[in-house]
Amino acid sequence: MAIVARSLALVTGASTGIGFELAKCCAENGFDLVVAADEPDIQIAAQTFRDLGALVLAVQADLSTIQGVDKLLAEVDASGQPIEMLLANAGRGLGGGFLDQDFNGVRLVLETNLLGTLYLLHRIGRDMRSRNRGRILITGSIAGFTPGAFQAVYNGTKAFLDSFSFALRNELKDSGVTVTCLMPGATETEFFERADMLDTPIGQAEKGDPAEVARQGFEAMMEGYGEVIPGWQNKLRAAISHFIPGEVAAEQQRKIAEPRTH
Repeated sequence: MAIVARSLALVTGASTGIGFELAKCCAENGFDLVVAADEPDIQIAAQTFRDLGALVLAVQADLSTIQGVDKLLAEVDASGQPIEMLLANAGRGLGGGFLDQDFNGVRLVLETNLLGTLYLLHRIGRDMRSRNRGRILITGSIAGFTPGAFQAVYNGTKAFLDSFSFALRNELKDSGVTVTCLMPGATETEFFERADMLDTPIGQAEKGDPAEVARQGFEAMMEGYGEVIPGWQNKLRAAISHFIPGEVAAEQQRKIAEPRTH
């Protein structure tokens, strides 16, 4: 009997958090995986996905760089299978006042969230368009709706990704390729520790469940929806953001993101 290869999904930032849960969703729904992150823990995560029945290629690469994305793409090409689903989830945050931040940290956020993500989308998206099929999920954020006082660079990158997702979706509307933007609110992941935001109200607050966020994102992608905002409170915040003056919204953000000691 012939062995039929399962479809292949590529998930970035898959070692922890939302990306890890997205990869689990893919494995549980019959997809094999290429998973990538910039840390060795991606190999540990990969075993979880294998235990769910998926064939898994785990790639440790710095996705903030062109070279790192090229390394990932070379591994994908070597697999001999096309990517049917791209879940572009890798991202970084950075708390604190902009003028107080180390600019190397600022640059890393910009290069990870924007440069590396767009380069990967450009390369994989072209292949999907040439085959007239594929699904893309981009992890944006409701943070993109708010001027991000004490999180200005991160919120700015998410505003870009939210907008970019809808633009790319429109450009591909007749191609057989769908684009979905997952826009969560604060989620219980390692994000706030890595962004040096544990000493903030939002860093210490109760947050959303990454498994539930991922489930809703995965289902929206599979249905071909343009966007999904998990959680009614986040939906409300997103709706209200369209009516609040920017100065007011920035002050509200300051109250939750300003470090208690700085």
